[in-house]
Amino acid sequence: QVHLVESGGGSVQAGGSLRLSCAASGYTYSRYSTDCMGWFRQAPGQEREGVAATNTRFRTTFYADSVEDRFTISYDNANNILYLQMNSLKSEDTARYYCAANLLNCVAVVAGPRTYWGQGTQVTVSS
Repeated sequence: QVHLVESGGGSVQAGGSLRLSCAASGYTYSRYSTDCMGWFRQAPGQEREGVAATNTRFRTTFYADSVEDRFTISYDNANNILYLQMNSLKSEDTARYYCAANLLNCVAVVAGPRTYWGQGTQVTVSS
């Protein structure tokens, strides 16, 4: 059973920074496995959207246009921890952020039916 646990959320003023972490465990490779992990977010009344993704084997990274040049995704292979460094935060970044493993499409940051999810961590940016 895949277990994803996020941490690092909180409240910050606009222009500030936060770093989210996601500890991953229990992942077993199968023929359906991808090497893609990522971060998604969901604001109240809105659909969940992909924010950033990384191919953990090739270390390539992909971002939504709205966070390009402000957010950085990375993966610590030795400790199985996914990070999201968020800089220059804006009020529109306020949302619950979810860690995800086994994305369907890494380039487009899209989840699929075999994507695993964490419980999420709240990020609130005040202007």
